[in-house]
Amino acid sequence: MAATSPSDDSTARILAAVRAIPPGQVAGYGEVARRAGLPGRARLAARVLAGNEDPALPWHRVLRADGRIAFPEGSRGYREQCRRLRAEGLRVERGRVRRDRGPGDLDAAVWGPG
Repeated sequence: MAATSPSDDSTARILAAVRAIPPGQVAGYGEVARRAGLPGRARLAARVLAGNEDPALPWHRVLRADGRIAFPEGSRGYREQCRRLRAEGLRVERGRVRRDRGPGDLDAAVWGPG
């Protein structure tokens, strides 16, 4: 079975969701997918970002659900993402950005503290 590429509409929605993340804030791949109207499609969001060639896209603001950088530690992408996040005032420790989840967070309300 051949791999399919994301539709132009899905790609555009994911990229718009990434562009909407304000400087100094981060979102998980699943959160980006939900914001794009594609719940449960975190892997699709990751695939779209992996194929991105727009240097203005703030891809560095997208992390794993637990706040970890998805690139292998020490890789060029890892170092660049750390640099960009720190430049926006975020604290990156051992490849992770700690996120404060407020009481309005649906995942925290449903699944409990992380």
